[in-house]
Amino acid sequence: MQETDINDRAAARTGNARLFNDQTYHFQALRVLSDAPAGAADIAEVMQAITHIPEGDAGAWFDAFSAIAKRSEALAQGCADATSSGLALQRAHSYWRTAEFFLSPKDPRRDVAWERQISNFNEGLDTLGVPYERFTVPFESGNLNAIYYRAEGGANKPLIVIAGGFDGTLEELYFMFGKDAVERGYNVLTYEGPGQCGLVREQNMYFMHEWEKPTSALLDHFAMAFSKPDRIVLLGISLGGYLAPRAAAFDDRIDGVIAFNVMYDFNAVCEPFRALAANPATRDLPGVHWAVENGCWVFGTETADEFVDATKPFTLAGVSDKIKGDVLILAGEADHFVPLTQVRSFADALINARSVEKVIYTRETGGAEHCQLGAATLWQSTVFDWLLRRFG
Repeated sequence: MQETDINDRAAARTGNARLFNDQTYHFQALRVLSDAPAGAADIAEVMQAITHIPEGDAGAWFDAFSAIAKRSEALAQGCADATSSGLALQRAHSYWRTAEFFLSPKDPRRDVAWERQISNFNEGLDTLGVPYERFTVPFESGNLNAIYYRAEGGANKPLIVIAGGFDGTLEELYFMFGKDAVERGYNVLTYEGPGQCGLVREQNMYFMHEWEKPTSALLDHFAMAFSKPDRIVLLGISLGGYLAPRAAAFDDRIDGVIAFNVMYDFNAVCEPFRALAANPATRDLPGVHWAVENGCWVFGTETADEFVDATKPFTLAGVSDKIKGDVLILAGEADHFVPLTQVRSFADALINARSVEKVIYTRETGGAEHCQLGAATLWQSTVFDWLLRRFG
């Protein structure tokens, strides 16, 4: 037998790091799996669900994930053990959130999924005895949504404020980082502003690039309704990698900012979709179709060109030099959204920051995807170590 034949057979026996060939479907499956360390997903349930989904089939995706969501709800109702019941409700929340992801914003199934993911989230926290408080903040013609999670001993540590991005939900932020932060003794404040999920659905409030405005309104309200924190660290997720630094540039109450993932120039990320959406050969690809449809929804536009044009002000160029606190930049070498060149652009522009640290995760060590999906414990260890070094 030839040596090349032996090597080929050995290679065929290796595992596969991909959940779908299509990057968008792979990424979203990995996203829900990332909730597993926080107890909000079960690996076997998700792996079984995706066996029923042809990639690119939004209806099959909804059917598969809504099915395991319903099973989790039924399990929660049948559990005598409160902890098991609460965890089943948390999984149901994550599966409903995932189920609706690829549906059109006008699809009536999204209303069902939205109501059930929120109710399961609340009931799950209540069943598990997790202290939290929902509140709203008057802003322009509507209200911002926020959730405050208190921790034992949290007054002696900086308040962790978490902002989502282009497509996340307010509740999802708890499982991405909030739960682990609270367990380490940090008070956590999560919020959503214009353009983000609840505000688009319920108030038709679309994205604005001046993110310091909703963030400052939130911090003003929090100081009056709860207490004025001694120190504040703002973590921005995905597009939040632009939003959080933008807010920190104009609000000196923010002592530290974490760009998770880097997003120095959102327009540069979105610009390729102009041509992709205009090309009959690429416009129906899952990643292109979803990005443009969601972009039009959250920016309040009608066409791909209008959506991309609306992102032009979303750059930290000319803004980064106003940031005075500590900055942590995270990135993945296999990020399919944001090029690694944006790490250097952002770091070089932070000329007045108290400190700048950047971490790039590799394929070999894990965390190479956008927002380090699938490597929650890896990137969280980076962040918590940084918090201890910079804020004690």
